[in-house]
Amino acid sequence: MKKLFTLIATAALSLSLHAAEKLVVGATPVPHAEILNYLKPILAKDGVDLQVKVFNDFIQPNQQLAKKTLDANYYQYRPFLDEYNKEHKTNLVALVPVHIEPFGAYSTRVKSLNELKEGASIAIPNDPVNAGRSLVLLHEAGLITLKDPKNTLSSRRDIAANPKKFKFKELEGAMLARSLKQADLVFVFANYALEAGIDINSALIAEKGKDLYAEFLVARPDNQQQPAVQKLAKALNLPEVREFIQKRYKGTIAPAF
Repeated sequence: MKKLFTLIATAALSLSLHAAEKLVVGATPVPHAEILNYLKPILAKDGVDLQVKVFNDFIQPNQQLAKKTLDANYYQYRPFLDEYNKEHKTNLVALVPVHIEPFGAYSTRVKSLNELKEGASIAIPNDPVNAGRSLVLLHEAGLITLKDPKNTLSSRRDIAANPKKFKFKELEGAMLARSLKQADLVFVFANYALEAGIDINSALIAEKGKDLYAEFLVARPDNQQQPAVQKLAKALNLPEVREFIQKRYKGTIAPAF
């Protein structure tokens, strides 16, 4: 009887796993992949086999989603997605906001912005959306003057005044945290800062809580209504996820729902 019971249980488990709908989602390591991995057992109970594919750059997750090697991704906010869609002629769709990360500038060379000398080097992201975001923050900190401070897509050509003749380095997002010692001031995304063990509270310039930069689950028009995608979207806005974000990241990352 024991053998029969074991066989029946194994067969039932096999059927259950076979019946689960596989969902492959791209994400950057922290906090995105961590949040998705937290949801795995919750989604498994709802018939979804969530598989998380981790990326260390901001382009591959969208490329692979558009090519249908991913079912969804979770790592970006609307301005970045809008610019990507425009540049690559794609129509990826933002589904639900999950969290907001602080974006800030850090230094290992100075302890305050007043200590930045003439000709100091400042490292900023190399994509238009986040380069503009950095320049707006520098304007707000009084370090440069932009022609239009409200233009979040400002580039270095839009700097009207740079009294200290700062030198700008544009680097790929994932490289910024690794370049902290190679410039006087470095803008770093919170996810990479957390991964690199950088204290987010040590930022000399900090942008927090802007709804514009809430990070979304993103899918395609052809699969955004699929049951597994919708189940993930719903799960990402569960009270348990809000509690996980608040406890795990201790206020450095805020829920966006």
